[in-house]
Amino acid sequence: MEDRVKLAPSILSADFARLGEQVAEVTRAGADYIHIDVMDGHFVPNISIGAPVVASIRPWTGLPLDVHLMIERPDRYISDFAASGADIITVHIETCPDIHGTIETIKDKGLRAGVSLNPATPLSSIEEGLPYVDLVLIMSVNPGFGGQAFIPETLPRVTQLREILDRRGFAAEIEVDGGITSSNAGDVVKAGARVLVAGSSIFRGKTGITRGLRELREAVS
Repeated sequence: MEDRVKLAPSILSADFARLGEQVAEVTRAGADYIHIDVMDGHFVPNISIGAPVVASIRPWTGLPLDVHLMIERPDRYISDFAASGADIITVHIETCPDIHGTIETIKDKGLRAGVSLNPATPLSSIEEGLPYVDLVLIMSVNPGFGGQAFIPETLPRVTQLREILDRRGFAAEIEVDGGITSSNAGDVVKAGARVLVAGSSIFRGKTGITRGLRELREAVS
């Protein structure tokens, strides 16, 4: 398992009038992924962006674009997001009755595949898919809006997932998304996460984008 913790700034909290510039700034500041939350207003109570926005930021960074599909029937859009420049596509177990087929569709596009689950969804729901995924995303807020507070009950779930992956010899990265700040990032990493998604604490912090990302990096170093 790679020791370096990866930071994935979420553009959901960025200034969309300056989106390309801010993606470039977090890239220069040492981000590892660019996290892109796609919401449909059905699976979650919000609407965000689609594949054209992903394509528009692709020229601004060489980092992997980590596309998180918080949408119903995600299989319909995998080809569009692959063509837009996505490197990782993560779908929700709650919306994928045939998770194996969805993972296969993502990997057939040459992309890394992830599976996510909401705070109330049991870890057992994703166990059958663990041998096939590259990333497991544990939501630490109820998805739909940025700026929410971290749910502390997430930490035991991360620890339990880490134990399952290690016991079964699977190499999937554990990513945690929701309410991540420099104050709680260390605890999330200790629990077993290796990819941290952060939006508001980076893009809307008082110290600015570059300093916000560096403070998060210092918290997990």
